[in-house]
Amino acid sequence: MTTAPEATPPAQPSADAAAPLYRVKDLRKYYPIKAGFLRKLVAQVQAVDDVTFDITRGETLGLVGESGCGKTTTGRVLLRLIEPTAGALVFEGKDITHLPYAEMKRLRGEMQIIFQDPYASLNPRLPVGDIIGEGLYNLGMHRRPEREARVADMLERVGLRKYYINRYPHEFSGGQRQRIGIARALVLRPKFIVADEPVSALDVSIQSQVLNLLKDLQEEFGLTFLFISHNLQVVQHVSDRIGVMYLGKMVELAPASELYRAPKHPYTQALLSAIPLPDPSRKRERILLRGDVPSAINPPSGCRFHTRCPLAQDICREVEPVFEPKGRPDHLAACHFADTVEARELAAKVAITA
Repeated sequence: MTTAPEATPPAQPSADAAAPLYRVKDLRKYYPIKAGFLRKLVAQVQAVDDVTFDITRGETLGLVGESGCGKTTTGRVLLRLIEPTAGALVFEGKDITHLPYAEMKRLRGEMQIIFQDPYASLNPRLPVGDIIGEGLYNLGMHRRPEREARVADMLERVGLRKYYINRYPHEFSGGQRQRIGIARALVLRPKFIVADEPVSALDVSIQSQVLNLLKDLQEEFGLTFLFISHNLQVVQHVSDRIGVMYLGKMVELAPASELYRAPKHPYTQALLSAIPLPDPSRKRERILLRGDVPSAINPPSGCRFHTRCPLAQDICREVEPVFEPKGRPDHLAACHFADTVEARELAAKVAITA
C-alpha cells in the first residue's frame, strides 16, 4: 500500500538555494465576458495583467491593494487553482504553467493555501480529523491510525488539543477554526503557502496570536509565504518584502522597511497615509484619492492609476510606465515621476519608520 512520505525536517540549503523558490513571469488572468445567442466574446475582465515577481526560499512576500486589485486571483493562479491566461509559473526551477493534472496533483503537497474565511472554508459535515487529514489521504496515506497520528501532532503544533480530532467545526470559535485551516495546510509539510487574508475575519485580539503562530511555524518548518492582505499594518508585521497591486498591475515591490520608509508610487503613498498613528498628538498628511477604481473590463490607457493620481501628467495618460528599479536595485515601481521632487515630498509626509 502506498503511503505519504514521513514528516521530515526543513530541507538544508542546497547549491541552488539562492535561486527563487517561485518565479512568476508576465502573469495574466483574464475572464471572458460573452453575450448573445452565439455567446460571442465581447470583453474581458483583466483581473491580473502582466505581473512579474520572484519569491525566495524562506521569505514572506506580502501582497497588498484595494479589493478587486487581483491579489487573491494571483495567489490562486500560483497554486493552479485557477488556470492562467498567459505567462509562466516556475516552481523550484520547474515550469508548472501547463503541468498535467496527474503531475500537478503530486505537487499539491508542496504548495498549500490558507483561506480567508475560517467558517466557509471548513466542511461542516466532517470532523476535524477528516478535514485536516483529507490531503494526506488523497496523496496516499490510506491507513487511518497513521493519518490520525499526523493530524493530532499538527493540532498540537497550532495550539489545539489532540482530542479535538473528533469534533466538528461548529464547536469552535473563529480563531480556533483558522488554526484548523492552518493545520490542514501544514499537515502535508509544504514548502510554499498562500495565506489569503488569513486574519481579516478574526477579532483584533486574536489576529496577533495567529500572526505570531504563522511566524513560529515558518521558522520551524522553513516555510515560504505569499501573504495577501489589504491591511498594511498586518503586512508590515509579517513580511520581508511587499508588493503593491492596483487594478491587476504590480505598481511597487520593495523590502518591507524600505517601502514604509520611502514609498515611490503615489498609490502606495496614499495607502500609507491612511494608516492611523497610535499617538493622537502626531498627525500625518492624508492623501485623498479622487474618484473610484476604474473597471477592470476597460482599464485606463497608459498608467492605470492616472485617473486618481495627484502627480499625473499627459505622459501618464498615453504611455504605460515601466516596472523598474527606482533608487536601489531591490525597490521597483511603475511610475514616470517616482524620482521627482514632488514624489519625494509626498513620500516624506507619509513615511513610517520603526
